[in-house]
Amino acid sequence: MERYDFDEPVQRRGTHCVKWDETEEDGVIQMWVADMDFRTAPAIRKALERRVEHGVFGYTLVPDAYYDAVISWFGRRHGWRIERGWIQYTTGVVPALSVVIKALCGQGDKVIIQTPVYNCFFSSIRNNGCEILENRLRYAGGRYTIDFDDLERKAADPKARLLVLCNPHNPVGRLWTKSELEQLNAICLRNGVMVVSDEIHCELTYGGQGYVPFAAVSQACLDNSVICCSPSKSFNTAGLQIANIISGNPDVRRRIDRAINVNEVCDVNPFGVEGLMAAYNESGGWMDELCRYLKGNYDALCAYFAEHLPMLYVLPLEATYLVWVDISKLGIKSDELTARLLSEGKVHVNSGTMYGSEAGEGFIRINIALPRSRMIEGLQRISSVTARL
Repeated sequence: MERYDFDEPVQRRGTHCVKWDETEEDGVIQMWVADMDFRTAPAIRKALERRVEHGVFGYTLVPDAYYDAVISWFGRRHGWRIERGWIQYTTGVVPALSVVIKALCGQGDKVIIQTPVYNCFFSSIRNNGCEILENRLRYAGGRYTIDFDDLERKAADPKARLLVLCNPHNPVGRLWTKSELEQLNAICLRNGVMVVSDEIHCELTYGGQGYVPFAAVSQACLDNSVICCSPSKSFNTAGLQIANIISGNPDVRRRIDRAINVNEVCDVNPFGVEGLMAAYNESGGWMDELCRYLKGNYDALCAYFAEHLPMLYVLPLEATYLVWVDISKLGIKSDELTARLLSEGKVHVNSGTMYGSEAGEGFIRINIALPRSRMIEGLQRISSVTARL
């Protein structure tokens, strides 16, 4: 089996990357925004090198091989049979979410989200003139579940048009089960609410339970959903700017196609196309090894917290490389703790309030997609600061 060196330190400072160069101060360990400090898969790098060698980077047609790669990958890896006509490409999952909201909602319509949840959901909804309905996840016994009774009430609002689902869920790390997705869709169907599922983290799963594509659950789920996905998180290619919107509903696709053109996100770059094909066609082994390494990082974090930070509760991580941590026993607000970690400890993590001011209070999010030695150093800095609280 080919081996990949995820322990290799990669110098990203000075490369104009958001994660490492947005902070002006040197020496900060960056464990915040959701990209990885690992080189992407060798097959992807080679594909991009070949494209660069050609030397001309004009407007790009998306070839048949692109659609074949998407269809083959999801069929092989996840048992989801996608038809070519269902796929619409665009520049990223956040633009995809925005165009779907524009396509399916009018000004003043309401969109349900399940907080705490990815912060761009809030802006995508508001930027399209819609209102947010929060179906807050239920936190009990150290684990999150969907509050279906509250969802029933929110979906019954006559202005509710969409539910934006995060599957797997960022930041709480849940893999929603088939039965949970079925129950969610049944509520939405009863109330005329369509599901838009952000499945960008779908490859990053651990343990026995796998990712369940929402549209693969049943014909009813396929008919009532739009799926937004991309290789960007899993293969660390966010800068290549490529994503897909997948829907089995032809009327919905027509409306989305119009919104894609209205939002001017209909053209993609050649590197995104080549990168996706190399990821899905040639990089499955790399992805398997990456997930094993990330699981090792999570286990190492849990062991470190148990020994040095027992007052902090680390939630189970079923998917993503983003660890959700309950800091409520420290008696400090999330924003204050993250500010002190940055100023005093030179370690940058996310405050839970980014993901819902009330639902995320009392939590922080830690990105563990970095070499293990650097991660441990970051945890040591967190321990040093919290010891002084």
